[in-house]
Amino acid sequence: MHDDKNKPVLELCAVSKAYANRHVLSNLSYTLAAGEYVAIMGDSGVGKSTLLNLIAGLDAPDSGDIRLNGLALTGDDDEAATALRRRFLGFIFQAFHVLPHLTLLQNVSLPLLLNGLPLERAAVMLASVGLQGREQDFPFQLSGGELQRVAIARALVHRPRLILADEPTGNLDPDTAEEILQLIRAEIKANAASAILVTHSQAAAATADKILLLDRYGLAPLTMERTP
Repeated sequence: MHDDKNKPVLELCAVSKAYANRHVLSNLSYTLAAGEYVAIMGDSGVGKSTLLNLIAGLDAPDSGDIRLNGLALTGDDDEAATALRRRFLGFIFQAFHVLPHLTLLQNVSLPLLLNGLPLERAAVMLASVGLQGREQDFPFQLSGGELQRVAIARALVHRPRLILADEPTGNLDPDTAEEILQLIRAEIKANAASAILVTHSQAAAATADKILLLDRYGLAPLTMERTP
């Protein structure tokens, strides 16, 4: 087996995306190294969520290449790209996207089922996010903060190499948001994952190792102190 530790986790090569003749992303290039945890900030409408959706395969770029672990996702091999995303990525959404008809354990087990992995880790992940003993509960029984914990557990349960988090605290009160952000950071580091956090919150961005500003010129570093 070859060693992928030094291979870039993500490569964006001249990626462009427009909607109804409005250019959201233009010729964007960036390389994310293994183990990097970056936050992306920027004005509303600048393309932060669009960028995550392109990486996750929820949308397709108009031009340019996106590579995960060296494999081009914008080529002809859709089956291989889908399989790689399923195994390689974990996505934490602002709106949780927890399935209401499934128990918490079933929700968190989904990535394990899709990847043919042992299901025991689902209960372990629920415990790690403070929901031990709630495995058979349903989403309607949970608060917003608890739902986001389920979403984090589901995103990380299959040990993906790249975590995408789109405004994961946007629906939470400040105290719960701070707790969730520290949990995300701890789980990312415990799993030696790389991560991209999209946020409008300086407090949220400060939990990342590096902060980038997205504007019409591309991605550029911002200097802010990270929260310990």
